[in-house]
Amino acid sequence: MTPVRVGVVGVGHMGREHARIYSKLPSAAFAGVFDADKATSRKIAQQHHCRSFESLVEMLDAVDAVSIATPTSAHYETAKLFLGAGKSVLVEKPISNTSAEASELVELADKYRLVLQVGHIERFNPVLQALEERLTRPRFIESHRLSPFPGRSTDIGVVMDLMIHDLEIILHLVRSPVASLDAVGVPVLSTSEDIANVRIRFENGCVANITTSRISPEKLRKIRVFQDDAYISLDYMKQEGLIYRKEGGQITRNDIPVFKDEPLKRQLDSFLHCVAQKGQPVVSGNHAAAALNLASRICAQIAEFQSKNP
Repeated sequence: MTPVRVGVVGVGHMGREHARIYSKLPSAAFAGVFDADKATSRKIAQQHHCRSFESLVEMLDAVDAVSIATPTSAHYETAKLFLGAGKSVLVEKPISNTSAEASELVELADKYRLVLQVGHIERFNPVLQALEERLTRPRFIESHRLSPFPGRSTDIGVVMDLMIHDLEIILHLVRSPVASLDAVGVPVLSTSEDIANVRIRFENGCVANITTSRISPEKLRKIRVFQDDAYISLDYMKQEGLIYRKEGGQITRNDIPVFKDEPLKRQLDSFLHCVAQKGQPVVSGNHAAAALNLASRICAQIAEFQSKNP
C-alpha cells in the first residue's frame, strides 16, 4: 500500500513512542510532530528526522491521518479539528472527557467517512488474541492492573487512566449489557481516585471483578477468565499464558503459545492500514465511547462513596 502521511500531536510520554514507531513503519510517511512545548517538539522532530510544526493548522495540510496523545482535556477539540478537516484520527484513551463529546466525534467521523480509532492498546497485545482463540462463554473474569505512581495523567483518576483498558476489553469479551455494578475508590497521592475496584454483573450472568491501582510498588497486568471448559490466565506484560482444564477428574495445566510483539506497533500499523484501505478499526469510536460510558458510571459511584466516607 502507499504509505499514509501521518503526524503526532503531543509528544510527551506516549506521543514520543508514537513518533518513534511511525518513523520506522513502512506503512507510514511520517510528516512530523506538534507539541505545545516547542522545545520538546523540535527535539523529537530532530530525533526522527521529521518536521516540527508550529501549529495544528500548519499540520493539517501535511497529513492524511494523525495520532493525538495530548492530555485528555484536549482530546475532543483536537480530534474535532482534524476530523472536521477530513483527516483520520487515532486518539489515545479515553476518547474524551464526556460521553457527549465522544458521541460528537463518532458522528463527525461517520459523516466524513473517516477512521476514528482509540488507543486501547491491550486489544493489540498478542495475549488477547490467544485468549480470543480459546474463549467460549466467560462466566467470571478477574483483572488486575497495578503500577507505581506515574507522576503524569493526574488530570484524570485511575479509572479513566488505567481501568478503562480493562473495561473496554471485558465489554468486548462478554458482549452483554451491564446489569449492575458496585465500585469503590480512594485518592492517595492525587485529588482523584488512585486505587479502585469494581464488581460488574452482566445480563448474561457473567461477573467481572476489576482492581486497578497507580500506587503499587510493582507493575502487574493480568486477566483471568473462567468458563465452562477452562480457566485461562494471561499476563499482558510478559505476554505469557496458562490454560487449566478439567480432564478425567483431574486438572491439567498447559502453556498457551503466544507470538510476542510490541502492541503499540501493531496498533499504529493497523490504524494506517485502516486509513489506506478505508477499513473498520479494531477499537472504533463506538467501542471507546461504550468503555467511557461505563467508566463514567464507575467514577460517579466512587464519587458518591467518597462523599459518604470523607
